Amino acid sequence: MGKHKAIKTFHISTFGCQMNLADSSTLAASLTARGYRRVADAGDADLIVFNTCSVREKAEERVFGRLGEISRFKKNKPHVRVAVVGCMAQRLGEKLIEKAPQVDYVLGTDRVFELPDVVGGNEGVSRVMTAFGHENMDAIEAEKETPYAGFVTISRGCDNYCTYCIVPYVRGKERVHAADHIVGCVRKMADEGVVEVTLLGQNVNSYRDGGVDFPDLLRRVVDKTDIPRLRYMTSHPKDLSPKLIDIMAKECRIMPHVHLPLQSGSDRVLEKMGRGYTIEHYRQIIRELRRRLDYVSITTDLMVGFPTETDDDYEQTLQAVGEIQFDAAFMFRYSVRPGTVAEAYPDDVPERVKIQRLRRLIELQKSIGFERNQREVGRVCYSLVEGTSRRSEDIMRARTEGNKTVLVRADGIETGAVVPLRITAADAFTLHGERVESQ
Repeated sequence: MGKHKAIKTFHISTFGCQMNLADSSTLAASLTARGYRRVADAGDADLIVFNTCSVREKAEERVFGRLGEISRFKKNKPHVRVAVVGCMAQRLGEKLIEKAPQVDYVLGTDRVFELPDVVGGNEGVSRVMTAFGHENMDAIEAEKETPYAGFVTISRGCDNYCTYCIVPYVRGKERVHAADHIVGCVRKMADEGVVEVTLLGQNVNSYRDGGVDFPDLLRRVVDKTDIPRLRYMTSHPKDLSPKLIDIMAKECRIMPHVHLPLQSGSDRVLEKMGRGYTIEHYRQIIRELRRRLDYVSITTDLMVGFPTETDDDYEQTLQAVGEIQFDAAFMFRYSVRPGTVAEAYPDDVPERVKIQRLRRLIELQKSIGFERNQREVGRVCYSLVEGTSRRSEDIMRARTEGNKTVLVRADGIETGAVVPLRITAADAFTLHGERVESQ
């Protein structure tokens, strides 16, 4: 048997964003349709797949760490095949196999869904496939992530070319799924019992299919499907329109949560980043969201230590965060991504300064998050139950309309249900609630 043992089972590990999770769900469904069986433990798999991210260096380091473990594993199971797909595969190509010879297949972002053909021997003998232009957009069927929730990717790639970002280089130029295709994917999920769908794109606001822009797409999904809860991410501030805010204000099935990356509070740094907006423009969007919507949760991405960021630039970021009052934030220190425009900039902010700035920013946002969550106490939130808490099977974990985690006693509450929960307490990251009768 040895190396010639047939592949019957597979395991997928996903790194990175929700778009990668969506791709992994679709890939898993495709492999299953070919007769392969998905297993929960990589140790039981004949095919081990890593769906990867290149946005930050740490994400790639994690993959190489796992590949090191797999190398030792393959010595005992030489028939096992390893595939690295997605952004890291696209960025490194042949270099990935040079660094990790235990990898059998490297499929870039346009070639991910060809893996079943490659494994089945129907796609030639090339171990590395990274050429763009091979993706049939509307042949990619969205698959639900769980029985009650799913992701539907509305666009792939990005045309923004922010100077620090690798995404346009590893995912290619923006391509959109047809509006009718997206509506069909959501309708199929709703018919299968999915309660909540998230529409995904690197920049959903730039979506356009003929005369259909992103707010039009939201309206079509709401009007032509029975999906109870609809979310989207990620928004880009330069493209978030009054029309989008208007439909959110009018349609209760669109969840009142906006993830709107700010990155920096300094106009000078924003310009150097190539972000295409000013801090005042960003503030105007926030003011309009909070004016038009009875309730809205706003989250963001923030970066410190971008090349040439001065103490004053950093203080402007702290000031902006203090004024805007985000509900939550993903916060990072800058690291150089090879192939980006910013790679040519001097990485002149010392690492110790980056760490100090990040720690101070995290502490500020933690205090703001605590205060924002205190405002939730007493509210009744219709929350989607996602499963048991990591700490106790007696506690269920649910997600509010504003995309906040709330913990509640498990008494009679089932995963996948949307239940009214009164928020009774909160810390900086988590809400605590109790079930109430429907209002």
